[in-house]
Amino acid sequence: MKAHIVFSLLAVTHLVSALPAPAPAPSPPGVPSTSTAKSELASLTVAAQGSQDGYSRDLFPHWIIQSGSCNTREVVLKRDGTNVVQSSSCAATSGSWYSPYDGATWTAASDVDIDHLVPLSNAWKSGAASWTTAQRQAFANDLTNPQLLTVTDNVNEAKGDSGPEDWKPSLTSYYCTYAKMWVKVKLVYSLTITSTEKSALTSMLNMCQRH
Repeated sequence: MKAHIVFSLLAVTHLVSALPAPAPAPSPPGVPSTSTAKSELASLTVAAQGSQDGYSRDLFPHWIIQSGSCNTREVVLKRDGTNVVQSSSCAATSGSWYSPYDGATWTAASDVDIDHLVPLSNAWKSGAASWTTAQRQAFANDLTNPQLLTVTDNVNEAKGDSGPEDWKPSLTSYYCTYAKMWVKVKLVYSLTITSTEKSALTSMLNMCQRH
């Protein structure tokens, strides 16, 4: 009897060990290393936020066509999803999407948003107010830097226009990546940060060695 139990436990252990590990969540392109992000953060200009006057999301045209009939949202859904099937018009008809902010997985594209990591309003108040429409369009549809990612829709709504000093992902394990992406985008677009924003980013980058 004991031998049979031991054999059964070994069989179960082998079965569990044979199961594939869950696939890591896709990351947007251009996420810097921790050391690079810390250096980049130190180089950003610290200044008070500018005025919200004149701001409108319409001044940041999105989602634009990227290739064929596929717009930016559809390209990011394909990039960030698993087994994504698209219609002839590029709409995602099936697949699954993991939201790194809260750890939820969704199987309907209607349940996820494409988040502007650095919100359009935040960009406006930290330098984008003086940009041309073409520059703002490039920022709002950036597939080269870590500015766009697929997340749970109501989590994106809760984030709103907040920066890391006022809003953080519910998964603390994502703080490190979130901060590195934020710093990279601010650097690429020469956007300023506030002193409280810098403090929040510094604390989040200090989480990197723990995960």
